Amino acid sequence: MKKVAYIACLLLFTMSFQNQAISKTIDVAVVAGGCFWCVEADFEQIPGVIEAISGYTGGVTENPTYKDVTKGGTGHYEAVEIIYDAEIIGYKQLIDIFWRTIDPTDALGQFCDRGQSYQTAIFVKDASEEKIALSSKLEAQQVLNKKIVTPIIYFSKFYPAENYHQDYYKGENFIITRYGLVKQSKAYKYYRKGCGRDIRLVDLWGSKPLIAK
Repeated sequence: MKKVAYIACLLLFTMSFQNQAISKTIDVAVVAGGCFWCVEADFEQIPGVIEAISGYTGGVTENPTYKDVTKGGTGHYEAVEIIYDAEIIGYKQLIDIFWRTIDPTDALGQFCDRGQSYQTAIFVKDASEEKIALSSKLEAQQVLNKKIVTPIIYFSKFYPAENYHQDYYKGENFIITRYGLVKQSKAYKYYRKGCGRDIRLVDLWGSKPLIAK
């Protein structure tokens, strides 16, 4: 996070889409794919993605905290706001990639994380994005030959998560874990492996790398 060249853009987008792009090429997509640390880590490696911001959306509670959301009752999902350059990667490409970073056949959560806040969803801002997301969903369903349960929902408001969640996957702070005192980035790797995310993705989608079409 905190790429200086885009700070002004990020400030405009962190609270809402505002139903328009910042410029002719910079736009935003919002998805929920289980643990937002993992979604953020996946999308920040994609060419054309400027920044991915962890947060909460889809619910009714204003200014929710991580504790509020994981406890339940807020209606919010752990979600990620993806800021991207549409000249480099399109919305359709982002959604095509999104399916391959999640298990869209799981209606009860993602991998080891269970509950409503860890369910998957795509949040669209207009009819054009809805049409694209639906087309991509049908294509992914044909590839899997399984029913995809991920809903397509109209976006309302995005609340950025607490600072310590942002770029968690590459954090340099030391934290106490069951493995002892380790860097946050290493703790993230332990978590991701222990949650079985990547093993399940290979089982579901095969071993092809994440590459924008």
